[in-house]
Amino acid sequence: MELHQLVNTLGQDLKYRYGERVHKLTLHGGFSCPNRDGTLGRGGCTFCNVASFADEQAQHGSVSQQLQQRAKEVDRARRYLAYFQAYTSTYDEVTRLKALYEQALARENMVGLCVGTRPDCVPQAVLALLADYHQQGFEVWLELGLQTAHDKTLKRINRGHDVAVYEAVTQQARALGIKVCTHLIVGLPGEDLAAHQQTIDRVVSVGADGVKLHPLHIVEGSTMAKAWRAGRQFAMSLDDYVRSATMMIQRTPPEVVYHRVSASARPPTLLAPLWCENRWLAMTAIANQLDSSGAQGAALGRPFMPR
Repeated sequence: MELHQLVNTLGQDLKYRYGERVHKLTLHGGFSCPNRDGTLGRGGCTFCNVASFADEQAQHGSVSQQLQQRAKEVDRARRYLAYFQAYTSTYDEVTRLKALYEQALARENMVGLCVGTRPDCVPQAVLALLADYHQQGFEVWLELGLQTAHDKTLKRINRGHDVAVYEAVTQQARALGIKVCTHLIVGLPGEDLAAHQQTIDRVVSVGADGVKLHPLHIVEGSTMAKAWRAGRQFAMSLDDYVRSATMMIQRTPPEVVYHRVSASARPPTLLAPLWCENRWLAMTAIANQLDSSGAQGAALGRPFMPR
């Protein structure tokens, strides 16, 4: 059975609501990150590729140019969501954010906006801006990088914020009609199956409209890469990832939309685990496990049923 028959995936959710395929077009807004530029800290999170920070200074095309190029790469969709993905996409003056977001929303056949950011970089002015787009009829997703619901782990990975900040902004955003997608990393140092269960249960209890799961990637240029080379950091096995991801999905209410259940990277950036070179390995294994043990929401007694 295919994944979308067992999980409430974003692709199928959008297709059901809009009557046709809707594709996310990824954009680079030239944003920085307060955990790297000295405002909050330096060096970034321990899993982050610090070497790629120089990319922020690289020249990128305008939002319109990027959208035109991305749309050419998509041949199976005629409607789009603009996805500001790179770095902290709310970390700037509201006037500049408004200009960038509105360039994206001005494109023909654009149904909405997705903004990736940190929970501690979403002030009231940004929430008001996003809420205004929602009121205009656009679909708006605030994608928050929580990573884990354990403050001890957040401190260990030098994240720079705690879970309380995430909880507060999630509740504020949802009260304004802004959808929240929570990003979680599975396999962070010191965490096991029980810790992953506690994380998904807390996210569900706070309230989230979407979830995105990532296996921990150990990448070149990160603090974790140094620990991995020294034998102090271990990469998660595919079996362990599938076990945790399946459990988390089964403990998620069926109405919550999964934007992603795995992710991939490639050498030489990717050091470990090498199974992350092919995201389909995990996706297929998760689908098989869900098929045999129960779909999304099964652990809550409310298994997902395809529409």
